[in-house]
Amino acid sequence: MTTTNETTVAEFILLGFTSVKHLKLLLFIMFLFIYIVTVSGNILIVAIVYGDAHLHTPMYFFLSNLSCLEILYTSNIIPKMLFNIMMENPTVPFTECIVQLYLFGSLGSTECFLLGVMAYDRYVAICKPLHYSILMATRRSILMSLCSWSTGFIATFGAIVLVSQLHFCGPNKIKHFFCDLQPVLKLSCKNAYTISTVSWILASTILIGSCLLILASYVRIILSMIRISSSKGRQKALSTCSAHITVVVIFYGAMISMYVSPNTGKNEESNKISSLLYTVVTPLMNPFIYTLRNQDVKQALHKAIIR
Repeated sequence: MTTTNETTVAEFILLGFTSVKHLKLLLFIMFLFIYIVTVSGNILIVAIVYGDAHLHTPMYFFLSNLSCLEILYTSNIIPKMLFNIMMENPTVPFTECIVQLYLFGSLGSTECFLLGVMAYDRYVAICKPLHYSILMATRRSILMSLCSWSTGFIATFGAIVLVSQLHFCGPNKIKHFFCDLQPVLKLSCKNAYTISTVSWILASTILIGSCLLILASYVRIILSMIRISSSKGRQKALSTCSAHITVVVIFYGAMISMYVSPNTGKNEESNKISSLLYTVVTPLMNPFIYTLRNQDVKQALHKAIIR
């Protein structure tokens, strides 16, 4: 990152919510509350799944993985955002920005794969119940989880290496509340079209690929549910999928809107709102969605409180 007769940017300024400085205390309290609730709620889900023997199934094993991921996901964004809200000139060193960008991309990719695996788990449970114990054996479930995590971190590594080799010598103000890819690429002194295209292809492949897997799973689930004669049986099958469907719609809707759809006509403020959906709102809602709409988790929580 050194060139002659040019000033190398060593840190970026995150503009974030500087346009509403008069509300910074309110924003700080709100996001701090959201962070505490998000982390506490997801830790509670992990503790319930670990502590209740009735929840030692692949479905809840993947759910606890998702909760761990949400804790890391929000911890990568919100603590730094809280610090920046209260700072007059919120800055982030170049290396720290690249690390945050890598973790954001890797954890987001991992979530896509985990949601796909969870959809496949529901497909096997509803469409092939007699083979469930074989197809979703403990060893296979652990392997699927490890593959989701490792693939998520490996898939984004090459793109981040390319971004880290870019040269930044001009403006250093990122019009966002964290180091997101497109706002960072806009500050590069050299044309970042190639990296932007590679990143778009990668994001599209991960998002649309995992989304198609989920859609295929639910098409098979719906066809199987139609063949169930009793309404009680259909309702029971639907209840095991409703929480997952809700999370998928919110997460994929925001992510595809942000990283796959064309950027024409979008401004920084609309991008921030979309980003808040999948970085703050979805991790916050997950514990409530999975506990309020899941009888097994509610029962396990009730037993834990009684103890």
